[in-house]
Amino acid sequence: MTYTAPDAAVLDAMLGTVKYDASGLIAAIAQQHDTGEVLMIAWMNAEALRETLLSGRVCYYSRSRKKLWRKGETSGQVQHLHEARLDCDADAVLLLVNQIGVACHTGRRSCFYRAFSPTGLLELTKPEIDPAELYKAHGHTHA
Repeated sequence: MTYTAPDAAVLDAMLGTVKYDASGLIAAIAQQHDTGEVLMIAWMNAEALRETLLSGRVCYYSRSRKKLWRKGETSGQVQHLHEARLDCDADAVLLLVNQIGVACHTGRRSCFYRAFSPTGLLELTKPEIDPAELYKAHGHTHA
C-alpha cells in the first residue's frame, strides 16, 4: 500500500478534531505496518502531524531540542507512513510505518527492548548497529 496524502480541506477538517495537551503535543506511537511490532513512542505538535500526513514521511517534535525532528534526518533510519490512526479520545495517534533500519537511538529495532522480570529488567535484544554510527555525522540523539 502506498500512502496517499489528503487534500487540504480534508486535512484541515481531520486536524481540527485532534486534541493536543497543554504543551500543544500529542503522543505518537510508531508500529511496523506489516508485523505489528511496536517501535517507539514520541511526540508530535500540529506542524509535525500536518507534515507527516502531507509528506508520508514521519516527522516528530523534539521536546529537548524544541524543534521538528524528521525521523532519519541525522541517522538515515527513516519511517515511511502507511496509515495514521487517531484514538477514541483524539489525544494519541498510531502511525503504521515502514521502518527503514532501526527505530531506537540505541541502535535497536524497537525502543521497547527491556522487559520487567522477577529478577530485574531483561534485555531482549542487542543493538543491530552501533549508536555512534547512527549519529556520527551530527552527534544527535532523539528525545
